[in-house]
Amino acid sequence: MSFSPPDRAKLLAVVVAVIGVAYPFIVYAAMGRVPAGALVLLALILAGARLVMVRGGAIAGMLAPPLVLVLVGTAALGLVNGQWGSLGYPVLMNLAFAFAFGWSLRRPPSLVQVFASRAEPDPSPRAIAYMRKVSALWCAFLMVNALVTLALALWAEVAVWALYTGLISYLLMGVLFAGEWLVRRHVRRAEQAMP
Repeated sequence: MSFSPPDRAKLLAVVVAVIGVAYPFIVYAAMGRVPAGALVLLALILAGARLVMVRGGAIAGMLAPPLVLVLVGTAALGLVNGQWGSLGYPVLMNLAFAFAFGWSLRRPPSLVQVFASRAEPDPSPRAIAYMRKVSALWCAFLMVNALVTLALALWAEVAVWALYTGLISYLLMGVLFAGEWLVRRHVRRAEQAMP
C-alpha cells in the first residue's frame, strides 16, 4: 500500500500531533528508565518533523525560524543535561509559537490571518484588525503557558509537569479556541449587519 504525497503529509501531521500530545506522558513514564538522551532525541525528532511539515507552505517563513531555534535550544539543553532538554522542549515550543505570533504583529499579515487565508482570502479591514487581536491573545497565552511549564519543570514533580503540559495546557487551549470561535461568530454577525 503506497500513500500519495498529500496522504503522507496528512499521516505525518496526525502522527506528530499524537506523539506531541503524548510526549509529556512518555517523558514521565520513561524518566529514569531510559537514558535522558533518548527523550531529548524524541523531542528533536518532533521538532524536526514539525519543521518538515511547515516547509514550503505559506507559513514556512513565519514558523521555520522559531522551530529551528527549538531544535538548537533543545539540543543545547540536552547536551548540558538530558533532563533539562526533555523537560525544556515544551517550554521552547511555547516560546517559539509565542514569538511567531508576536513577530507577525510587527510584520503583517498576522499569523491568525495567514491561518485563516484559506477560508477567507480577502478579509475586510475590520476582520484583519480582529485577527491581529487574536494573534496578540495567542502570543500572550503562549508566553504565560511557557512560564508555567518552565516553573513546573524547575520546581514540580515530573508527574505534575506531565499533567499540565500533556493535558491541562491543551484543555486551556481548547477553551481559548472555543471562546474565540464564539466571539468570531458574534463579530461576523455584527459586521454583516453593518450597512
